[in-house]
Amino acid sequence: MRAIWKGSIAFGLVNVPVKLYSATEDHDVSLHQVHNKDGGRIRYQRKCEVCGEVVAYEDIDKAYEEEGRTVVLTPAELKSLPEENSREIEVVEFVPSEQLDPIMYERPYYLEPDSKSPKAYMLLLRTLQDTERVAIVQYALRQKTRLGALRVRGDVLMLQSLLWDDEVREADFPALDSDIRISDKELEMSSALVDSMARDFDPEAYTDDYQVQLRQLIEAKLERGDSLDTEATFGVQPGEGEGGEVIDLMEALKRSLDKKRGGTKTGAKTAGTKASSSSKAKADDAEEKAPAKPRARAKKKA
Repeated sequence: MRAIWKGSIAFGLVNVPVKLYSATEDHDVSLHQVHNKDGGRIRYQRKCEVCGEVVAYEDIDKAYEEEGRTVVLTPAELKSLPEENSREIEVVEFVPSEQLDPIMYERPYYLEPDSKSPKAYMLLLRTLQDTERVAIVQYALRQKTRLGALRVRGDVLMLQSLLWDDEVREADFPALDSDIRISDKELEMSSALVDSMARDFDPEAYTDDYQVQLRQLIEAKLERGDSLDTEATFGVQPGEGEGGEVIDLMEALKRSLDKKRGGTKTGAKTAGTKASSSSKAKADDAEEKAPAKPRARAKKKA
């Protein structure tokens, strides 16, 4: 991994030098656009709408427009902002982790100690573990002042960027304002369905089927070219060409519950394990046929 930022955590009078690393990467197959007539690559250019010239990146400034007035801001002017030059992650307060609404979470980052002795780093890590709290922090990254949550994952400190309060929309759906009656029987059957599907979460049990199938398609196209028969490659998808059957809520719950109860004699957890194993087997088989995975590209935005 390559560090994308260096600075320090300000924890009271304690200063903790750290390096920042992106904690996630994109596993999607990288595709580019081509002209369907001749296969030529599609290129995008930064063109000035006044003079028509193609403009180099270093000749581009940023601007803000309001009520017909435009203010142009140069890179030097933006760089002069005090927060832009800050290299500090300031701990503002410590809060219970359950008070953070998951809707506020953005990108996660790993923090690595950047000093000869990691003692101050470990002190903060152990303090967060023992108090069972999350540190709310503020920091500047890529021309933005950001809000974040400093927490422990495994044996490392993790910084999770957070949305600001005014960036989270409120849900306003008139349909939910009406008086909706749910019978005891419907609730009972729905709860029974949940119980039949309940198990511990295992992220490794899930596969990105679209990416697996996309790799299969690429491999098949490399082998067969334009003579590729997608139906022969993937088969007829279940439900294709069939009209949707409209059934009431109780009937849907009954069918779902019957399907779950009839699908296994050893309980929901066994069924889940079998389903997971089957999915992973298909994925492993597909990956053996697929071309090598392209290297993940670093994202520009935090």
